[in-house]
Amino acid sequence: MGVLAACYRGASGWRLALGARMRPLGAGLCTAAGPQLWCGGGREALLLELRAAVVERRGPLVTLNKPQGLPVTGKPGELTLLSVLPELSQSLGCPSLQIVRAPGKETSGLVLLSSCPQTASRLQKFFIHSRRAHRPTATYWAVTNGIPDASEGQILAALALQHVDGVSVAIPVKSPSRRDILEGVKRTRSHFRVMATGSGCALIQLQPLTAFPSQLQIHMMLQLCPVLGDHTYSAGVGTVLGQRFLLSAESTKPQTQALDDTLLRRLRLTPAQAAQLPLHLHLHQLLLPGSRPADAPIELKAPLPQYFSRTLWCLGLCQQ
Repeated sequence: MGVLAACYRGASGWRLALGARMRPLGAGLCTAAGPQLWCGGGREALLLELRAAVVERRGPLVTLNKPQGLPVTGKPGELTLLSVLPELSQSLGCPSLQIVRAPGKETSGLVLLSSCPQTASRLQKFFIHSRRAHRPTATYWAVTNGIPDASEGQILAALALQHVDGVSVAIPVKSPSRRDILEGVKRTRSHFRVMATGSGCALIQLQPLTAFPSQLQIHMMLQLCPVLGDHTYSAGVGTVLGQRFLLSAESTKPQTQALDDTLLRRLRLTPAQAAQLPLHLHLHQLLLPGSRPADAPIELKAPLPQYFSRTLWCLGLCQQ
């Protein structure tokens, strides 16, 4: 077995932080070592996992590193982050916590909670004003199946929500009319930067400048580089004789991501294991305003999940 803990960025670029043994394939995705994948379980198990996932406590703010697969909200009776907040608040010795910002179910990473309604309101207004001014406050890391043509740039796309087989998915809309905009089509924008490449894949830094469901997955799909583990939108990219192209949204339905044999060998996965591969999209950093206008912004960061670090190691994305 190899050696693996995580990746870090030093003066000479991305490197592996050594000292922990790399786990065998299929092991360690749900462990007591920290939040990785939410594998279900009861209320008490989830509370224990969330307590272990606390990254930082700063005044009324509590930061969690949400495991991939945990829904933030849901239907009455479903086990979600929101449904266990009262017990989590009590367990952490906080007044009633509320969610200020959180990534979606399939995305891992930073969850920002607050026990002060005034602080929560101030931060929510800050995020809204930042989006209107197209100032990024959230930084995601993603591993993509494919490498963008440009090393850095902005992705612009008009998106709409559509129900496909009872599931709500985002679809791109070409040349939206004014009526389309009034009926719910939204112009979206994200900034991307390629941080490392290897084995036909890339480690990408993504900063959404607008907010729309599945925006980042759609934007990378439009670059012909779907996020690894995206079993919804990667089907929008077709391949003929090694050349990738976009399929029409009307002819595409969500389906399990298909990986070629070379990539499967690099990842040390069987096709059945690849069908269960988690979405490699992680909310790594949030910027918050300082206490006073002249103060520097506050940076909050969440470590990568183990499966994400394992993928970086397998693909050689930590060596640049």
